[in-house]
Amino acid sequence: MRPDHPLSGAVVLLFAVACGLAVGNVYYAQPLLDAMAEAFAMHPATIGIVITLTQIGYGVGLLLLVPLGDLLNRRRLIVLQTLLSALALLMIALAPSSTWLLLGMALTGLLAVVTQVLVAYAATLAIPAQRGRVVGVITSGIVVGILLARTVAGGMADLAGWRSIYLLSAGLTLVMALLLFRVLPRHEDARPDSAYGALIGSVFTLFKEEPVLRQRAILALLTFASAMVLWTPLVLPLSAPPLSLSHTEIGLFGLAGAAGALAAARAGHLADRGLGQWTSGLSLLLMLASWLPIALTQSSLWALLLGVITLDLGLQAVHVTSQSMIYSVRPEAQSRLTAGYMLFYSIGSALGSIGSTAMYAWGGWIAVCWLGAGINAVALIYWWLTLAAKTPNTWGKPPRHSYRQSPDSPTVPAPQHAVQHLIAAHPTVKQRRRQVQQHGQEQ
Repeated sequence: MRPDHPLSGAVVLLFAVACGLAVGNVYYAQPLLDAMAEAFAMHPATIGIVITLTQIGYGVGLLLLVPLGDLLNRRRLIVLQTLLSALALLMIALAPSSTWLLLGMALTGLLAVVTQVLVAYAATLAIPAQRGRVVGVITSGIVVGILLARTVAGGMADLAGWRSIYLLSAGLTLVMALLLFRVLPRHEDARPDSAYGALIGSVFTLFKEEPVLRQRAILALLTFASAMVLWTPLVLPLSAPPLSLSHTEIGLFGLAGAAGALAAARAGHLADRGLGQWTSGLSLLLMLASWLPIALTQSSLWALLLGVITLDLGLQAVHVTSQSMIYSVRPEAQSRLTAGYMLFYSIGSALGSIGSTAMYAWGGWIAVCWLGAGINAVALIYWWLTLAAKTPNTWGKPPRHSYRQSPDSPTVPAPQHAVQHLIAAHPTVKQRRRQVQQHGQEQ
């Protein structure tokens, strides 16, 4: 794997599978919340804290662990996080009380950020011409991991109890750690000598310097908050009368979002072609419209199916487009860009999770749908307002070269001035210009 060569399909697939497995650890709990509440005598209105703590751990990991990818050897960092994730999963599987369960969930979220280290690493290894496609394929793996997590968790819960999925995932995670250890590059380019505190602080500096990061981070907060408003409390109406679905049947609804994986890969292509902003706008509109059929869940499961497909399609298209646009602005800070962007994703997911279960306890499923639709409406309005800003690279046109230079580097003309620079320097042009000047002086 050399930086001037395209990544092979097999390596990209390994990255996608590793990311899908890691992120799946965060989502196993969603179809199992009722079983966990029953096992540990937790109230349904507060069971959303399981997801919220996982997302808080994820947010802390984004801020404290992901930036290390720009400082340390990423191969060692990725393998170590993967091994520790297996231990956290065992803690959940063997939890004797709700305290151990919540602690294991927080640690699982903290370590699951290895997904973002992998995404940023893949974006660094990919050549610019394939970066959007690579990010799209890996994001598709993340989507599939989330969907299969819900489906497999539901099926395993009916077969062997809710703890069984965490035992299975711990074993698979150990196998993945071995594969990554063998495949990832052993040698990397020298890293800048930077203190850890300065590295973390530079994440916030990037927000100040890069408008596209600020805008896309806020969109991530809003879109993932609305997604968690759907997925976190969904098990509650589906498992209650009159529907009374099993965990396996509830988990199968996760597969309905498979369209999201297809959208993620396609959105990467569109971002490479300079259509990132309009892809985002149409996707946000789809997400808003999806809440109408979702509101009919208790009278029509087909309506829920349509709503889930539409919401996930829009969500993943916005997500992969945002990542492709962000990664184009600072090639040397991929991990920190990822940390800043995904920190807002985590905050949105945490707020959506705890807010949705509280809203369900207060006003039922219709209140949940109003909350989700309202968040999506705010996201659509915000996207429209950002169009007026016309900030660099916001239109989804990633630069093929970075012209950001250090103070002591020589000046390099930007592409839009290169032709003018060459014409002006041509000997014939110079001679003709002198003749015109002499003629003007004679007159």
